[in-house]
Amino acid sequence: MSQHLSEQEIIRREKLAKLQEAGIDAYPAPLYPVSHYSADIKAQFSEETKEAFAHVCVAGRIMSINDKGKVFFIKIQDSKGILQLYVKRDDICTGEDKSFWDTVVKHGLDLGDIIGATGFVFITKTGETSLHAQTLTLLTKSLKPLPVVKRDEQGNVFDEVTDPEFRYRQRYADLIINPQVKETFVKRTQLMNTIREFLNERGALEVDTPVLQAIPGGAAARPFVTHHNALDIPFYLRIANELYLKRLIVGGFDFVYEFSRNFRNEGMDRTHNPEFTVLEWYTAYKDYFWMMETTEQLFEKIAIALHGTTEVQVGDTTISFKAPFKRISIHDAIKENTGIDVSDKDEAGLREVCKQLHIEVDPNIGKGKLVDEIFGATSEFKYVQPTFIIDYPVEMSPLTKKHRNKPGLVERFELMVNGKEIANAYSELNDPIDQRERFEEQVRLMERGDDEAMYIDHDFLRALEYGMPPTSGIGIGIDRLCMMMLNQPSIQDVLLFPQMRPEKFEE
Repeated sequence: MSQHLSEQEIIRREKLAKLQEAGIDAYPAPLYPVSHYSADIKAQFSEETKEAFAHVCVAGRIMSINDKGKVFFIKIQDSKGILQLYVKRDDICTGEDKSFWDTVVKHGLDLGDIIGATGFVFITKTGETSLHAQTLTLLTKSLKPLPVVKRDEQGNVFDEVTDPEFRYRQRYADLIINPQVKETFVKRTQLMNTIREFLNERGALEVDTPVLQAIPGGAAARPFVTHHNALDIPFYLRIANELYLKRLIVGGFDFVYEFSRNFRNEGMDRTHNPEFTVLEWYTAYKDYFWMMETTEQLFEKIAIALHGTTEVQVGDTTISFKAPFKRISIHDAIKENTGIDVSDKDEAGLREVCKQLHIEVDPNIGKGKLVDEIFGATSEFKYVQPTFIIDYPVEMSPLTKKHRNKPGLVERFELMVNGKEIANAYSELNDPIDQRERFEEQVRLMERGDDEAMYIDHDFLRALEYGMPPTSGIGIGIDRLCMMMLNQPSIQDVLLFPQMRPEKFEE
């Protein structure tokens, strides 16, 4: 790849060459005995504890350099924050030879370089906890300048880098210059660990299921297709892990869960990424009523773990995750928001409702998708506080048990928060004959042109024929949940490396 170097990049390469000529290794062996981190030093250092900080080793990236002649004030950023180094020439070069000072400190360092230092901690006349450096080591020479972000002594930020194209494409640079971004991903991990703790305490077993699948089952979505050379057959990146987790329930596990990386060959926007994470769990001998109560408990626990309260700020709205959540059927939700009762309408009637409401729909979709389109266009966005939308038409839910009391409906709920679906759950269909008929209906929809209809999974049907106990299952979109719980406006803000159109590099 040819490189078109900026003036700054050329200067940095020239500095690198001079360092090498002087025998300075700008990329030494990786072992460096870091003993302390910035935040810990600032939190723990005092007159009473200073003996414990008499011999400290730190490392980090240079974020500012203040040249005072024979003294440099250098601020480095490590994984926990910023620390100031007080670097004095005669302390670094104790003898007559000052060449290291001139070659490395005075003329070799740039913003973005990674350095190590040993010394003792003290408090400057301005009151800043700092490290008085006694040795300095260049650990990595940075050849590309970072965008300059200025911070004053009060921590106010100037010239903040907010361009999403830069931030998402060069996340590594984003994390350096916008340290608050790192906190988002620390809390994302905390959120997932909270879920694991919640499920493990209840006896659940975390499992792994295949990402490459011969049949893309478990959801209505367009898959990514690849090819298995050894078997000479197409394979699909999974759109869901549901059917494999149900196989485990058949096999005798009562409670299993998985954080599943799923792939759907569909659109991209602020709430959709083609690669995303879903938590699914399945529990034998439970139904969707139990699942609603358990989901409420989980969301309460997450909110408290992250924020210390069940009240979570999302944009300008305060969301309360205090149980219980509102429950309303999808038909009643549509009626509540449009005044139209769609519960007894056939496909033709639903198309007429779409026409009346000015909702454009694909002529190839069936009754279930039509209800979904009407709900999405008229109602979904209105449920801001956590709300369970329950009791869907059977045509919308080919993997769900029919409602025990309401003909034509199934025992299913979707959890809406801030106008978006966060979770989808069922009393699972465990009748293999009914399941086969539902799959066959999906094939008919596929033949009509619905490219999101499900395939028939004959092995899954065989598993059901052995007998699956009554089971409830749920899928929770982790990325959307993170958006909500961490008050981030876009899914790209909670993904370390969101999908983007590839850059074009000149060869």
